[in-house]
Amino acid sequence: MKKSLIWLLTAVMAITFGALLYFQIMYLENMVQMREAQFSENVMRSLHATAEMLQRRETLHYLEEDVRMLGATDDADTELGEVSSETLLEAASSHHNRVTYPSPTPNVSESYRQLQATLRKQYQYQKGLLNEIILNILREAPSRPLLERADSVEVRRYLSEELSANGVSLAFTFAVTDAFGNYTYQTRGFVTSDDVPTYSAVLFPNAGANYKLIVEFPARDTYIFSSVRFIIPTLAFTVILLVIFLYTIILIFRQKKLSEMKSDFINNMTHEFKTPISTISLASQMLEDDSVRKSPASLKHLAKVIGEESKRLRFQVEKVLQMSVYDNAGGSALKFTVVNVNNIIYNIVNTQKIKAEKDGGSIDVALDAIDADVRLDEMHFTNVIFNLLDNALKYMKEDTPPELKVSTRDIDHSRLEIRIRDNGIGLKKEDLKRIFEKFYRVSTGNRHDVKGFGLGLAYVKKMVSIFGGTITVESEFGKWSEFIIHLPLADPDPEAESAGE
Repeated sequence: MKKSLIWLLTAVMAITFGALLYFQIMYLENMVQMREAQFSENVMRSLHATAEMLQRRETLHYLEEDVRMLGATDDADTELGEVSSETLLEAASSHHNRVTYPSPTPNVSESYRQLQATLRKQYQYQKGLLNEIILNILREAPSRPLLERADSVEVRRYLSEELSANGVSLAFTFAVTDAFGNYTYQTRGFVTSDDVPTYSAVLFPNAGANYKLIVEFPARDTYIFSSVRFIIPTLAFTVILLVIFLYTIILIFRQKKLSEMKSDFINNMTHEFKTPISTISLASQMLEDDSVRKSPASLKHLAKVIGEESKRLRFQVEKVLQMSVYDNAGGSALKFTVVNVNNIIYNIVNTQKIKAEKDGGSIDVALDAIDADVRLDEMHFTNVIFNLLDNALKYMKEDTPPELKVSTRDIDHSRLEIRIRDNGIGLKKEDLKRIFEKFYRVSTGNRHDVKGFGLGLAYVKKMVSIFGGTITVESEFGKWSEFIIHLPLADPDPEAESAGE
């Protein structure tokens, strides 16, 4: 698959996931706003209904009071009325005994007019009574204590009933303020904070007192979000799909890059094998010439060429074989023994000194570690040090003799430190991060006189990790590089060592 096609698919999928997340978030935001508006509307309806109930309760109070007063007056009038009626009845009886009149015939229109007059009087009486009650409310209500007008128990009961009727089943706290905004009373848990929204309604608006009923819902946000929580899983699944998509894209690019690296490796390996094979083939053809066989000097030269090219070919084969060891993560094919690292490094440095001195350079050794016994595979540790020294000599400056320094020292009586420093071409910052990757080769390593497979340092890091150690690199581009290896010292207890084997 072409890289441009991968980028195109990535862009399309990214836009799709981005749009999907955007619409889901917008839908969630709209749902929350709608729930908040609905909740506020239900609460305000309940508050106004509570205020109206308190107003009716106060009106009922004055009605009952006036009825009691009128009841007492009616009782007195009834007694006087009874006396007058008895007197009138006695007088009418005596008069009836003396004079007898014929019974008058009732007139219908006269009765209707009397009925209208009676109803008019009753209406005027009731109207006057209501006007008197309203005047009493306007005159006496403001002076009545607020705790009597809006009792906290009654307010809580009315609020609970109205909120429940409007579908708000949520714990609340409330308070009542006077005309100056001071709290007349407040329930336990009522706080005035910007984090907790409040709802308020005016009590007894016609009395001009400007009392307010203020209600808070501490768990309001949780209540609102719980009503839209069914959307949260969809967002979570979308995010999971987005993460999986990104991870898949990363894997695709890694696999593509690895495929390119392997192609470069095969091309490079073919070139590295082809050169010594061609040289050996040419030398063998020259040996078939009779004139060459008769010349001892020519035979010696051809034998030396064949030997050098054979060593070069064997070295490249060993590089390829190192890759199989690199892939063996468990290190089951390794043979661990306790060896003295100073001795191994000393022998390797003596071998590499010839190359350094050939180019006019040197390798300094400072094996200062007192305890240098480490449990590892001797052959592969030798390859690790050899690879580091070989790289230092290969990537030296063209106009500067190589100056290498190899040193060891103890750290905390539990670890051994190995440092290999050179004065070569150095490494760039971007190369430092990837120097130990498999098949990776720095850009300066693609010179015509320096070839490789990009396996050396990856092999080094893998083996050091199997040995239980760590390796880091420090460098200044164009000046120097230094590889630092830390290895755990071997357990001095023979029983522990045998158990480990």
